[in-house]
Amino acid sequence: MIPDKAPKENVFHGSEDLKKEAHIPSFEKYKELYMKSIENPDEFWGDIAKDFFWKTKHTGQFLDYNFDVTKGEIFVKFMEGASTNICYNLLDRNVHEKKLGDKVAFYWEGNEPGDELTVTYRELLQRVCQFANVLKSQGVKKGDRVSIYMPMVVELVVAMLACVRIGAVHSIVFAGFSAESLCERIMDSQCSLLITADGFYRGDKLINLKLLADEALQKCKDKGFPVERCIMLKHLSKEAEDILGSQSPPAKRSCPDLQEKQTGRVKKTRPVPKVPWNPEVDLCWHSLLRGAADECEPEWCDSEDPLFILYTSGSTGKPKGVLHTVSGYMLYAATTFKLVFDHQQDDVYWCTADIGWITGHSYITYGPLANGASSVLFEGLPTYPDVSRMWEIVDKYHVTKFYTAPTAIRMLMKFGSDPVQKYKRESLKVLGTVGEPINPEAWQWYYNVVGEKRCPIVDTFWQTETGGHVLTPLPAATPMKPGSATFPFFGVVPAILNESGEELEGPSEGYLVFKQPWPGVMRTVYGNHQRFETTYFKKFPGYYVTGDGCRRDKDGYYWITGRIDDMLNVSGHLLSTAEVESALVEHKAVAEAAVVGRPHPVKGESLYCFVTLTEGVTFSCTLEAELKKQVREKIGAIATPDYIQNAPGLPKTRSGKIMRRVLRKIACDEHDLGDISTLADSSVVDQLFQNRCCTAV
Repeated sequence: MIPDKAPKENVFHGSEDLKKEAHIPSFEKYKELYMKSIENPDEFWGDIAKDFFWKTKHTGQFLDYNFDVTKGEIFVKFMEGASTNICYNLLDRNVHEKKLGDKVAFYWEGNEPGDELTVTYRELLQRVCQFANVLKSQGVKKGDRVSIYMPMVVELVVAMLACVRIGAVHSIVFAGFSAESLCERIMDSQCSLLITADGFYRGDKLINLKLLADEALQKCKDKGFPVERCIMLKHLSKEAEDILGSQSPPAKRSCPDLQEKQTGRVKKTRPVPKVPWNPEVDLCWHSLLRGAADECEPEWCDSEDPLFILYTSGSTGKPKGVLHTVSGYMLYAATTFKLVFDHQQDDVYWCTADIGWITGHSYITYGPLANGASSVLFEGLPTYPDVSRMWEIVDKYHVTKFYTAPTAIRMLMKFGSDPVQKYKRESLKVLGTVGEPINPEAWQWYYNVVGEKRCPIVDTFWQTETGGHVLTPLPAATPMKPGSATFPFFGVVPAILNESGEELEGPSEGYLVFKQPWPGVMRTVYGNHQRFETTYFKKFPGYYVTGDGCRRDKDGYYWITGRIDDMLNVSGHLLSTAEVESALVEHKAVAEAAVVGRPHPVKGESLYCFVTLTEGVTFSCTLEAELKKQVREKIGAIATPDYIQNAPGLPKTRSGKIMRRVLRKIACDEHDLGDISTLADSSVVDQLFQNRCCTAV
């Protein structure tokens, strides 16, 4: 599985200085530990678990599982019988046992340069305890679900850790999602409370988050699921008590004077959103904190108690609530962070993701805090106010470990090396990528220009479902090939299968699967275990099926080739083609829709949509705009179609199945269609080629 010796040709290596302090300093050491992790996982993970606090020790089998649907229900149990609290391990342990109370947990960098905040571990613990007591005062208890819809502010971390401190289950919804998407997630997870903010800026664009939150809550109410409480953080508006008063909300449903006052944190004068206010539901974050005690005893949770739910797009169109549990996720996020970024105690780490995605969960909150790391928490955009912003921040905080998406790298490549070279970046030691495979050209630019040929690149492959990295280089140990995710992380056993489910050996290409669990793998789809089994385990019994294609080269390196199912990877975010199609056909003018991916130089994939209109409707620019708006409002801006093509007919088999393979060829103007003998009407294809979209709408 792992080659005896790493290749020496056509690869890149970490520096000798990096090897001197590295946790895993060589390929030989990696292989030794890897074999231990798969042959004796109890001992391997048991040694790691000793560094964490356990209220009670595990009893019985350390790791128990079934991956074979033909042998019964799929399950994974890790350290069953042990009890702990992840918030205690992230904060109390670092403050009281490791004496890191005065160490910076987060350097918060706002949208505007100069808008900044520093929070130590002691301060973060105090804030979390206060808000945990607030949640308890609102009746939130162990096992309750809490929805969080917030911008990238320290209070987002406070809210999620306050939930886990009292044993509640957080469900964070990316603040770029629409009101409809928020409503859907609140209802699916049966959340009893929503935490949001007044608004935030992304570059020059104001996002009125509270307006979207209210719209979502109204949709929930209309569908028979009223949410009783909504706590709002005043992020852009003035934090003084005279705006919203005490815990009793004002009689008015809105507060006009919020438009004129701002917090001292935002230095640039900008309009503040008009904040709607419903006294029957809304509560002010700042008023609730006033008088809340800053100590809160943690709720001790069993290893397999739910920790959080995070929704990821599903191939059927309905998002899946991926459920992670306490102990396994904690150890896996902590260990992958420590070893993949080779974290040292004097590092300053920066992950540019949003906490609304799994990358932000594992590698902004849980992994870094479990290791007592100092991190940058960034609210803004990489191109605002100019395209040098990221490198300015690297120099400002002396960032040593930097983790971003290939989409961001490709976008910045367009502006050349000058904006990068305006800043020194001398502090950088390790660069990372996440969200999608990085193309070799972007890898080389990242390595040569950003890292100046001295920083190894950890090209990480993983999923919301895996909880942490599963294929990844280790900075000092793994010889790197541009574009390859290289080798499995500890405890992970990959395989490549053909269509018949047979394991392929040596150089090969097929379905990427995993043969046994690791601690951080998801446990179920919330409220729908049957969907969990069907999605990940029924196609090839005995294996976890990733839904990705993969190639293994002659040196044993793994290369991710892209999604095999009906999913698109747009700017590192998975979107379901069925979900976009559903949003399109809800428009009265659309009878049928089919969505495929078309390669995009920056985003990786773009959305190319074919729409068949209802009888008598004419395709027009106005209709295009309406359809784009509809998708944006139903799902979010990330899903806005790049191309919409009028399709009088769609290529279908005689049984009525749409041949998306053919549509992908049409979208890319590739006329070699392969076998289309099963098409009911092949003349449709010629017509679609003639109507192709040449430019994005």
